[in-house]
Formats: sequence, C-alpha cells, structure tokens
Amino acid sequence: MNTKPKLIIIGAGFAGLKLARELNNTEFEILLIDKFNHHQFQPLFYQVATAGLEPSAISFPLRSIFHHSKNVRIRLAEVKNIFPSQNKIETAIGDFDFDYLVIANGADTNFFGNKNLESLTIPMKSTSEALQLRYRILQNFENAVSASPENLEALMNFVIVGGGPTGVELAGALAEMKKHVLPKDFSDFDFSRMKILLIEGSGQTLNSMSDHASTASQKYLEQLGVQVMVNTRVKDYDGENIVLESGERIKTKVVIWAAGITGNVIDGLNAELIVRGNRIKVDRYNRVDGYSNIFALGDIASMATEKYSNGHPQVANVALEQAGLLCKNLKNILSNKPLIEFEYKDKGSLATVGKHKAVADLPYIKFKGWLAWYVWMGLHLLLLMGMKNRLIVFIDWAIAYFTNNSALRLIFKPFAKRS
Repeated sequence: MNTKPKLIIIGAGFAGLKLARELNNTEFEILLIDKFNHHQFQPLFYQVATAGLEPSAISFPLRSIFHHSKNVRIRLAEVKNIFPSQNKIETAIGDFDFDYLVIANGADTNFFGNKNLESLTIPMKSTSEALQLRYRILQNFENAVSASPENLEALMNFVIVGGGPTGVELAGALAEMKKHVLPKDFSDFDFSRMKILLIEGSGQTLNSMSDHASTASQKYLEQLGVQVMVNTRVKDYDGENIVLESGERIKTKVVIWAAGITGNVIDGLNAELIVRGNRIKVDRYNRVDGYSNIFALGDIASMATEKYSNGHPQVANVALEQAGLLCKNLKNILSNKPLIEFEYKDKGSLATVGKHKAVADLPYIKFKGWLAWYVWMGLHLLLLMGMKNRLIVFIDWAIAYFTNNSALRLIFKPFAKRS
C-alpha cells in the first residue's frame, strides 16, 4: 500500500516547477498540473513577439525535465474547482485527491472589466499569445505597404499600453526593428511614418523601479523615437481608434495591452481570502489563511509583511524564493519540525530598452547603459532552463548583435482545409 503523502501542484511556472524539481525523488507523490506541456520563460516573450527568438528557445517540455523522476506525474488540464473539505480538486480530465495542495498558477492580463479592450487588444502572457502578436505585427507591415492613404495611419501607429518592464522592453524592441530591420525588408516604403506610442497611467515608466531607472528608461525610449505618454489612461478601443480619458483619439490597428495583471483564482476557496489584485491571502509560510494543508506561491499569493504590506512584487525572484522555502517547510511538516517564516531577499531589478540600453537596480548600486545591458543578458541566460536553450538564445543574440538582424520574420497563416 502506498503511504506517500499526495502533493498536487497547480501551475508549472517559476514557483510550481521549482517546487516540483526540489521535491523530485523525495517522500512525496507529486502531481504537477498545467494547461501547457512546457515551462514558459515569460521575461523573453517580447523577443518572440518581435521575431528576435523562436518560441522553442524560451520553452522547455515538462516531461523532459522529469525523465528520471520516480514520484512526479504530469497532467495537462485546467483546474475548475477546489474542494478543501474533501481534499479534492476538480479538473477537465477528472478529480484528484490530495494531502497537500499548492496553488501556483500565476496571474493573467487585467483589462479592468473593459470587454472591448479584452477582445480587441493583444495581451502577451503566454508563448502562444507572443506568437499571435508576432503574426499581427508582421502582417500589419505587409498590409501597410499596399494600403490606401486613408488607412495607412492606423496601420503605422503601434500603441503599447503599460509602462512596466514588458511595455518598455517591447517598445524598445519595436523601435530597433523600425531603425535597423524594416527599412531593409521594405526598401520601397518610408518608415518615418511609423509611430510607436507607449501609454502609462502613472507619472513615469518602470514605476516599480527607482527614479534613476525610470528616468533613464524614458530617456532611452525617446532616443529610439518612442513617443512616451505618462499620466495618460486609456478609456476604450473599437478596433480602429483608441480613446484616452482626455477624449483624445488615436488611430491604430495594433494595441498591445501590458497594463496590469490579475490573479488566476480558482473557485472553492473562502471568498474573503481574495484580496487586492485578485490574489489569495497567505501567512508567512505561504499557507492559505484558514487552511492547514493548502498553500499558494508566486503571483497568486498575497503575503503581508512589515516591508510589503500589500504583498510582494509579482516577479520571478519572489516565486523562486517562496518555492525554495516551501520545499523545506513541507519536509519539516513530515518530520514534525517547526516551520520557517518567509522573508524576501530582494536581489534587485533589471530592464532593457535596446542595444546597450538597460537599467539596473541592485541592492547596493544602481547603474545603466552598456554594463546594465550585459548584466541583463547574462542573468537571463542563466535563468533559462536547459543548456540547449541557453546556447540557442546566445547564438541568436550574438547574430543580432553583429548584424542588427534576425531570420525569424516568417508569417504563418492559419490553414484552412479545402472542402
């Protein structure tokens, strides 16, 4: 009879995958559930979207990671409900029992209740969404070269909503495409008519970083020709015009939404535990309040501490540190040892805007420029999973560095079977 405690991990992002790997071949029987069969490296989605990297370079098959595992099973499914009193979850492929449950399914794009923005703008929270964005961007250029004068403005205005790291990095990548790549691809077209607009609701870009980083990032973007609009909020979008709260209308066919995230809360938990940002309230051990055997990690978890009264930043480092500590605490539970409280050790933040243009906020130093850019590249190479992926990304980056070009601008249209 199998007496191993059953641990279910929902989500194979940074936190869920880290926990499963740390507990690989241990005393737990682990079921790892995700909607995708691969781990996705979110910080580089924007490079997939702008044809700098292939999706396979930043994705890693989950089953390959656990080839030699004796205790980790993987199922592709969406979790529909949690039944805490029965220690059971409901999924699209059936129900599963657990002794311990870890919710690490992250967050999704927040459209703040606007259905038009949700249906007509382009988010970038998965590899598939990044690929759809790549298709839209490349097809948009093809449409522009043969467009009538009255339709050209909307095709040549690219609007990015949200001045956080995703928006800033995407705007910078598009600006470099405009400068180095597109004039070669379309030598008979005037790309001076192309506008890249970055709209940010607060007073500065990279609002979560230092004033030094925010100021430098906006300066870099403006040097690249990006029109930065701070203290500006979007009211609506109809597929042809984006409407600002001021009443101003901007013609555009492409609106990329990077303005916020909201937790992927699963039905079944006490509704009073869902707090700001649609996150689940947890204690200092990442244990969901009111439950002894249910935990939440990463973007979905809201842990109030003296330093982070509204929860920790929704970044990879927090997810990885929480998963590492929960691994120890789960082992402590089995051996009747005291649990260890979580305390976030902030290793700093980085963001890149373009070639030799990046900003770094490290614990004891802040810097920008080419050094920050090299540090950003080195760190992201280290965080990528698998030596093959690191090598592929390094080669692609090296080619792009010396040629200001890539060979990935391929348009694959949906295939319609002939009747």
